[in-house]
Amino acid sequence: MNKQNLLYALCFCLFAFACSKQKTALIEKEVLTGTGSQTANTDGTTLSANGTTETYQLINSVFGGNGDVVEAPDCSHTAFGKHITQVYDADLKRQVFAFHIHVTPDNDKCEDSDRQRNEIKTYDKSPENLKASKNEKVLYKWKFKLDANFKPSNDFTHIHQLKPIDGDNQLPIITLTPRYRASGDVMQVIHTGDTDATSQKYIVQIPLADFKGHWVEVIERATFSFDGKYEIQINRISDGKLLVKQAFTNIEMWRKNTTSCRPKWGIYRRTLQPEVLRDETLWFNDFNITEY
Repeated sequence: MNKQNLLYALCFCLFAFACSKQKTALIEKEVLTGTGSQTANTDGTTLSANGTTETYQLINSVFGGNGDVVEAPDCSHTAFGKHITQVYDADLKRQVFAFHIHVTPDNDKCEDSDRQRNEIKTYDKSPENLKASKNEKVLYKWKFKLDANFKPSNDFTHIHQLKPIDGDNQLPIITLTPRYRASGDVMQVIHTGDTDATSQKYIVQIPLADFKGHWVEVIERATFSFDGKYEIQINRISDGKLLVKQAFTNIEMWRKNTTSCRPKWGIYRRTLQPEVLRDETLWFNDFNITEY
């Protein structure tokens, strides 16, 4: 082989090596960042609407493990069909989840009661990184929008909970709920500890008017222990306005004989006074759970 051919061969080998390294780097990047609806562990796990996958299948593929994490009143209102759908949102310019609830005949998991439920959750059979063990730190991020004419119950209309999967008391530890007030509706963050698990403390309370008709992003950080920590920040997406930023230390974020805690999102409301309620749609998207 003459010198010129040897030079060509050497250049080709160097080029092939560089391409191989670049391909390896791209593969490593894909593993780290993930694609589609479920990202890799470095960014936690994210459930986002895509508008193509059947809605319940999409939710269960990310949160469900081998089970069903949707608690919807479909069987009590078969004419309506699925109570969680995917729709295009003009503000975010993308597909989002729409959670629907109707004053009648929707109920609580197809059982007649004084309340209605249309929620998604993680549960005991979900992947381990979607459940919080004792002393674990978890970051939750998600977006939601209330209708501009949204009407909350004067009892409760929970849209988010952090709660034990098992244990002596399975009441929510943290609850985010809009609530009717004659002086003006409010958004409340409620804490229920272990020492007095029937006593609720309203640790945040702000005007609901700041939320109506706007997408907001919620960022929560929780340390799940008896002397735990909890932080919540809520920003309005349209103008960046900070609506809530609170941090709490030495707050009870665990319950006796609990093995794990989990999040829930959706609509869970009491209907003792149906005349003050209306059919509602709440929009959610980009549910993220990250252990850190």
